[in-house]
Amino acid sequence: MIGAFGYFWLGSFKIYQMKKVLFLLLLPFSGFSQYDNFVVDALVNPKKPESVITVGKINADVPGFTNQAIQIAVNALPPEGGTVQMDEGVFTMMAPVRLKSNVKLLGSGSNTILRRIDGFRSKFIIDADYGELRVTVEDASGFKPGMSIQITNKPYSECWDVSTAVITDIVKNTLFFDTHLIRDYEAHLDGMVTNSGSCVAVHGAQNVYIADFTIDGNKEKNDPLDGCNGGGVVIIKSSKVTMERLNVKDVNGEGITWQITEDVTVRNSEISGCVGMGMHPGSGSPKSVIENTNSHHNKVGLFLCWRVHHSLVRNNRFHNNTENGISTGHKDSDVLFENNHIYENGGDGVYFREEDLNNSPHRNTFINNIVENNGNYGFFISGKASDLLIKNNTIQNTKNGKQKAAIFIAPNTTPIKQENNKMSGHANGNIIYGKNRI
Repeated sequence: MIGAFGYFWLGSFKIYQMKKVLFLLLLPFSGFSQYDNFVVDALVNPKKPESVITVGKINADVPGFTNQAIQIAVNALPPEGGTVQMDEGVFTMMAPVRLKSNVKLLGSGSNTILRRIDGFRSKFIIDADYGELRVTVEDASGFKPGMSIQITNKPYSECWDVSTAVITDIVKNTLFFDTHLIRDYEAHLDGMVTNSGSCVAVHGAQNVYIADFTIDGNKEKNDPLDGCNGGGVVIIKSSKVTMERLNVKDVNGEGITWQITEDVTVRNSEISGCVGMGMHPGSGSPKSVIENTNSHHNKVGLFLCWRVHHSLVRNNRFHNNTENGISTGHKDSDVLFENNHIYENGGDGVYFREEDLNNSPHRNTFINNIVENNGNYGFFISGKASDLLIKNNTIQNTKNGKQKAAIFIAPNTTPIKQENNKMSGHANGNIIYGKNRI
């Protein structure tokens, strides 16, 4: 048995232990004001300042206004990464700058311009087979080592059937390149090599930051660039990539495309004049964030395609695109579209593509958007998307607009939820349940 003294001793011990714990917790902070510059770092590895390499003008670390100069700077960064700072000026791009993990590529504002060279094309005259690292062309005069190329033929001319590479050598009319062909391309089926390519590429990297410059795709003098493999910026099999304050314009393809990614952000940017999609997240790209960005005069402002889920599209403008402001479809679920202005697009403001129940874009929410004056409908909804909520939006056709109805619901479509939307000015009514487009 424990007597009174024993209980007193145990109680005192517990108080002592509590004071000891409090003392240990407070110890690292005692007298902290004496160590204002104290940094908890360099515990295992030596502390080093971030590496910054400048590119461009004669006094830069790497002088020169070419993609090769930028690439030299990127490759010179240490394994832990760093920053490549580009000067104002026009950089001539005959191949994309390939970024690696933990790299920041920064311009000096909109007057830092990455501009694609003029295009060149030639038919290939010998079949280009799967796995080859060369192709023999009819005319090699416009190709150079270090130039990006795209290889296609009539059956294999889109998306993941297109091979892309960079030329490593040229012998007579045979081009050697750095990436194995992914298909058998038969020459007699319009086999073609073009020097189309991106300006910035992120492949298999993470923690990448791209900001503060212009990309000029020089679309009038370039062949089409496939959107799954290329764009003004192309990101593939990468994560935690952020783009800010970019001006991507006039690409004969897509402005920014990201495929098989996670945590990609586009913020405070402008994408315009692209023959393809302004922005194209796809092929499994969860946790995409698009904020405060202006996408206009492209084919589609924002094209979500194949498993773009748990994402955010907020405070953007999608307008004057040839087809739709926003297009969504295959498994593009759990996306919040909030406070966007979607207007004066040639087709629908928001277009839900046809999908069966298992592959439809479920649980999407549109809230507090303004959708007005589009060429067809504010929302065109087909497929079987469940738990689609359209709430507190303004969907209107004003005096000079062409928008036929606020919401068109195609046959056999899963019922939608629409709450507190302000709909007005439509000649054919606010909500249409129809068999075909009117």
